[in-house]
Amino acid sequence: MRYLLWIIKLALFALALSFAVKNAEPVTVRYYLGSEWQAPLVFVLLLAFCAGIALGLVAAAGRIFRQRRELTALRRELQDSRHRGTEGAGKT
Repeated sequence: MRYLLWIIKLALFALALSFAVKNAEPVTVRYYLGSEWQAPLVFVLLLAFCAGIALGLVAAAGRIFRQRRELTALRRELQDSRHRGTEGAGKT
């Protein structure tokens, strides 16, 4: 299984490398107010991909932190209920 994963990783790397070599020509990215930037196409695509990942993580961060807070509160509530249950058992 380990060798199969390495073969898949190597194939994906070779695919990405061949994509980068095939798309190395420069492109012009035009901004507002007449400013522009030239870079290889593969770099512009990689930058857009990374920006998308970063925006997705930022968008998910709020929900993740809210769920962690809720999970902490539920664990505390469970621990308190277990603690109260052992106190009541000793008084019988």
